[in-house]
Amino acid sequence: MEWNFVWRLCVAGLCGTIIGLDREYRVKDAGFRTHFLVALGSALMMIVSQYGFGDLLEQHGDVRFDPGRIAAQVVSGIGFIGAGTIILHRQLVRGLTTAASLWATAGIGLAAGAHMYLLAGAATLLTLFGLEALTLFFGGLGRKRTLIVYSSPHREAVEAMFARLRTSKYTVISYEVEAGRMGATTIYRATLMIRAKGAAEENEFVDLLREAPDITVERIV
Repeated sequence: MEWNFVWRLCVAGLCGTIIGLDREYRVKDAGFRTHFLVALGSALMMIVSQYGFGDLLEQHGDVRFDPGRIAAQVVSGIGFIGAGTIILHRQLVRGLTTAASLWATAGIGLAAGAHMYLLAGAATLLTLFGLEALTLFFGGLGRKRTLIVYSSPHREAVEAMFARLRTSKYTVISYEVEAGRMGATTIYRATLMIRAKGAAEENEFVDLLREAPDITVERIV
């Protein structure tokens, strides 16, 4: 029986690692180690929930346990890890997909811990389908927002760059300029959020920024 439990943990860890490798390939903060541990821990909690109280049941035959209660707490608790992968800056949100993959991985771990190997394997394949295949087919529908912060000692250079970025290829969602001091020099810092249109390359704006000698790129998120 113990080796059967170990096998369940191995299956859960393997499924979690497969999903985590995709996130690692996408250079996300939650990679294969995080997904491995989430799946493994979820499977362990499911096993303990189902079989960890056998001695108590033998001593008190009238006691009844609901194994689903621990599983429900796993689903709630994984939200804390998922929230830690989400970054919110101004109007920019990053990490929602990785948080959702962690939530799905927890469910896969629970399925493996409950001895539902076929379900765990199918859920792993469907999760990868959602992360990769759907992006290939429908990636152009949901162009991501990009936050750009650049500066220049010349206000005209800042405005000229804004005019170049606000073309038919990009939509400017927000834009603001702040003036600050750096020693005796006034620095104008622009913060804008853009999104590519249609078939335009999402990173084409990088070439525009590099071509301007008076522009200093501070951050691109």
